[in-house]
Amino acid sequence: MKLDIYHVDTFTSKIFGGNGACVCPLKEWIDDNLMQKIALENNQSATAFFVKNENRYDIKWFTPKKEVMLCGHATLASAYIIFNYLDKTLDSIIFDSKSGILSVNKDDKLISLNLPASMPELSENNPLFTVALGIAPLKILQQDDYILIYENEEIIKNIEPDFEALKNLDLRGVCISAKGDDSDFVYRFFAPKYGINEDNVTGSICSQLVPFWAQVYQKNHLKAKQLSKRGGEILCKLENERVEIKGEAILYMKGQIII
Repeated sequence: MKLDIYHVDTFTSKIFGGNGACVCPLKEWIDDNLMQKIALENNQSATAFFVKNENRYDIKWFTPKKEVMLCGHATLASAYIIFNYLDKTLDSIIFDSKSGILSVNKDDKLISLNLPASMPELSENNPLFTVALGIAPLKILQQDDYILIYENEEIIKNIEPDFEALKNLDLRGVCISAKGDDSDFVYRFFAPKYGINEDNVTGSICSQLVPFWAQVYQKNHLKAKQLSKRGGEILCKLENERVEIKGEAILYMKGQIII
């Protein structure tokens, strides 16, 4: 078996920036266990697999350890490959996923991804967060992930997590966030139980962060910055029950998997 594979850097215009994702277009679905092995071998925060289904695409995402319900940056990477290498006639794509319908559009150099909005709710205080992160948050929220709100950007930059402690949490991951100095909000994202200690640029978490910060600022257009080592910026918009995020992408590598 031979499978094409692409490595794309997302939410950046330069190679070695943003968040890397592997993309494997398939003619038909292969076994989930094999997709998981490929994702582990790739050792990126996410590998996306998709199959064309008439005029739409079915998509799945795997971290090195598990399949996930939603992955923003790997969806953006998949759209980039379709737009630029597989079907250059398209300017919009519909993906069908376990999280529902995801629509993607070209917007000049940007790729616009539409996600379902999920407003996080207040959560009970958990002393594990103070132990694992070294400082108590102002507020703890939860939805698909835990979201911890802190006072300022400097605190977000300086937190050094205990990843072993964070593996014991029941949700997918932990996001720490605060108002930004030159952006509306900043954040970092940790998912050690999924094999990702710290993600570089996390698109899917914006489906939870944007509704929260839109309510704080009382506006629907927001600029976000992820404070990872590679870093990335995302333009965000809340519209009804959906979140739109925009970013650039660039191809790093194309190859072939031989199994």
